[in-house]
This record gives sequence, structure tokens and C-alpha cells, in this order.
Amino acid sequence: ENPAPTGTVTERADGTTSVEEFQRDISGAVAAAERYWAARFRASGQRFQPIREVIAYQRDGEVACAGQGLPRNNAVYCSRGDFIAYDVRWAVGAFRQIGDAFLFYLLGHEYAHGIQVRLGIRYDYTIQQELQADCMAGAYLGDSVRTEELSLDDGDLDELREGLLAVGDDLGQPWFAEGAHGSPEQRTEAFFNGYERSLDACELG
Repeated sequence: ENPAPTGTVTERADGTTSVEEFQRDISGAVAAAERYWAARFRASGQRFQPIREVIAYQRDGEVACAGQGLPRNNAVYCSRGDFIAYDVRWAVGAFRQIGDAFLFYLLGHEYAHGIQVRLGIRYDYTIQQELQADCMAGAYLGDSVRTEELSLDDGDLDELREGLLAVGDDLGQPWFAEGAHGSPEQRTEAFFNGYERSLDACELG
């Protein structure tokens, strides 16, 4: 697992955005997702296996999934190796531009893909899988806030909305295309459905 590069501390209106704080938030997001899904699996009588590893990378192709090098400016769950990998510079940029709540969404979304694999959920179209993962990320965050496992600061929900709008597909991307994730509006709706109504909104079967 590659450590994030050290960097200078920059100030933002709501406090510091140091690399150390970024690292703490990434670790916290992974730990919170693990706790959440472990409890859900336990409640349904299933054994939970945490995702094996979370890897930060900096260069195109530095980390591979099933023989394919991962591109920059991305975060993925790799089912072949059961790991989450993310471009640390891109993630730090999002953290500084959008805020820490976005990291909890990002890790929650990728963790949800690992849960889909564990539950044997398969879809015909990428977009179905992606919107369900957005919903599951919303459920994990909303439920964790309701049980006071996590607390959101003022403005965090706006940060999440802003982040979701930023990661939606470009206008004109066909919904049935391989790799389609959904329009900004679809992704935002899926996430907040999960956030407000928990996993019941996510059609886990």
C-alpha cells in the first residue's frame, strides 16, 4: 500500500486541508464502511469479509486490475484482487476543492461495489450497478449519521451534492454504454434516496 505523498498544509475557510487530515479521513471512511457492512451482514446471519486492501497510487498504470493499468484521476474497486485503489493526487484535489465529506462518499461508493460482489449482485448495464452503489453509499452515510457513528458538519450535505454533480456522466453519454455511471441528477437522486431511506431504497434483492 503506497502512502500518500507529504505536502504543504493549505488553509481553507473551514480549516486545514493537510495531507495528514486527508489520510485520517480516508482511514476513517474505510473503517466506518467496514463497521457498517459488518453489522449489516451480522444482522442477516452472514459472515462478513472486509475488502482486502485500499491502495493509493500516483501514476498511470502504477496499479493494475486484472492486467489493466488503472488511469489517473480515478478510484475503483477491483474485484479480481478485492481491493480499492485511488489516484491520491486527484483525491487530495477533490478533498481540498469539495471537502472531506466527499471522501466518505467516494470510499463508500467503491466499498459498495465490493459488497455487490459479496452479495452476488449482477446487472446487465454498468449504470444500474453504479447507481445502486451510489444508493448504498448514501445508506451507509445516512445510517451512520443516524446512529451517531459519524457526524456531519454544517455544509457537508451541500458538499456531497456538489461532489455528486461533479462526477455525473457528460451530457450525451448513452445510459446503456459500458462504464456509464448516470447523469449528475441520477447520481444525486440515488445517493440521497439511500441517505434518507437506507438500504430499502437500494433494491438489494
